[in-house]
Amino acid sequence: MDIKQEEIATLHELKISRERLIKELKEVTEERPVSIVIPMLYEEIKRDELKGIVRHLNKCDYISKVFISLAAKTEKEFKNVKKFFSSLKIPNLVIWCNGPKVKELLFELKEEGFDLIKHGGKGRDVWLALGIASLESYGIAMHDADIRNYTEFIPTKLLYPIVEPDLDFKFNKGYYARISSKQNKMYGRVFRLFLQPLLRALADQIGKESNFLSFLRSFRYPLSGEFALTSDLAVSISIPAGWGIELGMLAETYRHIPLNKICQTDLGFYDHKHQKIGNEKEGLAKMTQDILKTLLRDLVEEDHIIISEEFLTSLEVLYLRNAQEFIRKYFADAHFNNLKYDRHSEELIVEKFSKQILNAGMDYLKKPTGIRVPDWLRILSAKRKIREELLEIVMEENE
Repeated sequence: MDIKQEEIATLHELKISRERLIKELKEVTEERPVSIVIPMLYEEIKRDELKGIVRHLNKCDYISKVFISLAAKTEKEFKNVKKFFSSLKIPNLVIWCNGPKVKELLFELKEEGFDLIKHGGKGRDVWLALGIASLESYGIAMHDADIRNYTEFIPTKLLYPIVEPDLDFKFNKGYYARISSKQNKMYGRVFRLFLQPLLRALADQIGKESNFLSFLRSFRYPLSGEFALTSDLAVSISIPAGWGIELGMLAETYRHIPLNKICQTDLGFYDHKHQKIGNEKEGLAKMTQDILKTLLRDLVEEDHIIISEEFLTSLEVLYLRNAQEFIRKYFADAHFNNLKYDRHSEELIVEKFSKQILNAGMDYLKKPTGIRVPDWLRILSAKRKIREELLEIVMEENE
């Protein structure tokens, strides 16, 4: 626990009155309605985590609507998910993001010059939900569907800073300690062992810590999938289509609003399903590739740096040096807290992550513009009622 403030405001859990926050949130949401977006895969209805999320969401009577962004292969899967969420007391809509009717609407947009069919994945699913949610909500919170220790206070903490007029932030990023109580060990490996040392290595490579790098490094957990934002910001930002969505949204937020409208909030301890390290095509290793490509693109746009094979080779060396130093620090922290810590295993993970730097970097050089879902404002300039058409499709499919 600390009280440190950096470039952006940090809202710590020091002496929170949960009753007061919920009471005030209920009052203010009468004029500033809020909604929740939950991106999910079909397989997640089989897990206990989602059942716990529904149970605790039912206590959040200040939420106007819940939007579930679903990737499902068949209509049967879609119907099963609708049935699953029938126990959710809050009005909710399941968006079949890769369903035939939504795809048909996206094909219409292709005629206007927007090829969104190729933008499959979490980024597009989130984008679709934000488009609908922004029609009726002042504030929108998003969180993943696999949180093991979910409570009703997670959406409360996310939404309160952006709807409370005395604070009036426009973007709130959740942060937490990724500790598995069952296994008694640290997780958050992509952040701890890849992004954190990578950001430090980039500052070393460039020769200074730019304002943008300083902004990213000021977040306690920049890869958090839990955040809240106002609807006007939701329609203004473009979203990376792959695993770089969380980092890409931070970059977009940096471009669109001043720092004094951005905050991060302590969500406490957090645990969810843990992925395998994998390789270039799957798992955490694949995730690091998408993150690096998103980060390089954002750095070119913000700091105008020049990326080359030589730059990437030096970056890999600097990353390894910084990652090994962070391993030493995390080992000390784990030892102090009596947590299990396999230092050799962490070193092997870093070696695997380091190999993705040159691979992903060379991919970036071949296609530096990357794949992004355009912001809603740009789409609306070509097809003004597209959000209403999408909402109508979703409502019909949910009858």
